[in-house]
Amino acid sequence: MKKNIHPKYNSASKITCACGNVIETGSTISEMKIEICGACHPLYTGKKKVMDATGRVDRFKKLAEKTAVKKSVVVKKKEKSVKTKAEIKKVVSKKKKAKK
Repeated sequence: MKKNIHPKYNSASKITCACGNVIETGSTISEMKIEICGACHPLYTGKKKVMDATGRVDRFKKLAEKTAVKKSVVVKKKEKSVKTKAEIKKVVSKKKKAKK
């Protein structure tokens, strides 16, 4: 092997899980933080657990609510801007009278 090209190996590396479990092992990284480990993984524990660590579901719901509000505002504006033929004729006739 070539010298001085490989990363330094730490024989006492700490891996910390979100559940609080700490595992000591050997690695090139001295400390790691993980979201799930063998002590809390549903496959090993037999318990069902919903993992939404990044909050993607909540973020999606918030975005959906915002778009629904925006759509309702746009629809209301369109309803206000839509005029009947009689209203359009009145506006046109007023403009013609104002020009004379």
